[in-house]
Amino acid sequence: MEPEHMVHMANQIALFFAAYPKDEAVAGVTDHFQKFWEPRMRKQIIEYVAQGGAGLNELALEAVKHLQ
Repeated sequence: MEPEHMVHMANQIALFFAAYPKDEAVAGVTDHFQKFWEPRMRKQIIEYVAQGGAGLNELALEAVKHLQ
């Protein structure tokens, strides 16, 4: 998947959970990644964050850290 598309998708998920308290929001984004993203997509976003994670919403960044 193109990094721009992946970042956009992750940020859309993070924006959905943005109104929740931070701990719940991070848990919600993490859960979404685990349930609905294929393993190769999760691997790709983990690698993207390891390279800096440019453009990712803070909640998405935190969620990816919980995937590792």
